[in-house]
Amino acid sequence: MALNGASNNATSNGAFRPAMDTTFPASSQAHPPRSHVTKGFKISTQKLPILKARPIEDMTSKLGIAPPEMIFGDNYVMIEHQASGWSIAFNAFDALDRVDKTGEKRLKVAYSKEWHKSREDSHDIKEVIKPFDWSYTTDYKGSLAPGAANFSPTSTRIPVELLKRPDPINFFDEVMLYEDELADNGIAMLSCKIRVMPARLLLLQRFFMRLDNVLVRIKDTRIYVDFDQKEVIREYIAKEEDYEMLRERLANGREDVSAKLRDPNLIVDMLPVIETSLEKVSLGG
Repeated sequence: MALNGASNNATSNGAFRPAMDTTFPASSQAHPPRSHVTKGFKISTQKLPILKARPIEDMTSKLGIAPPEMIFGDNYVMIEHQASGWSIAFNAFDALDRVDKTGEKRLKVAYSKEWHKSREDSHDIKEVIKPFDWSYTTDYKGSLAPGAANFSPTSTRIPVELLKRPDPINFFDEVMLYEDELADNGIAMLSCKIRVMPARLLLLQRFFMRLDNVLVRIKDTRIYVDFDQKEVIREYIAKEEDYEMLRERLANGREDVSAKLRDPNLIVDMLPVIETSLEKVSLGG
């Protein structure tokens, strides 16, 4: 699949939240959403600047955790089946709402203190944020519209061979949702890519986390839609590897190790799989 590398069956309440209430230019004043309609499916994307202070404070209050350094709270990707009203969307708020807030999944390393100190300096957080997974790892797989038909487990896999065909690409976009440099000790980022061909589409949401000298983690969610069959397949694959073990394996090649560790596309196939799920939903004849 050309899109290298993308929740539970939605977020905690299953609904897509549009953009946060922001004070910087609204979408009509900045870049309006892009959209493409084909065979009864509407694909929409929006890309706006990072959130500013007031929206970040609002998001912090609603989430109960300090948001990442770069939060694109108004960005989203949405796929909608117009006849049924079924839709699935990907946005930063719902993704961050899936970050562990108990502190049980935190990476207990020295960098944690550095991160909290840097966050206190960069954001005027007046309350002590409860312990949470400061790597912003999320198992988010998209937000279903309220009342939308849910996914069910399936053995039907995404047809990779069909996606390798040289079909024309009628629509393509790449949307960043959030990014954090983990106190200059790595990277955590969540992004989406989508490409639409005449008969099908593929969306990839990828969470990539590299904590230097500790761990490398990739969580991919793929959404595949067959327009004629009106079927949607969702595949989720989580991978991770010890940083030093991966670095040693990369050192056997001729390429620059540091450069490879910064590019998830170059290392995704080298990471062991730790969790997978495969689901499908049919949207009618």
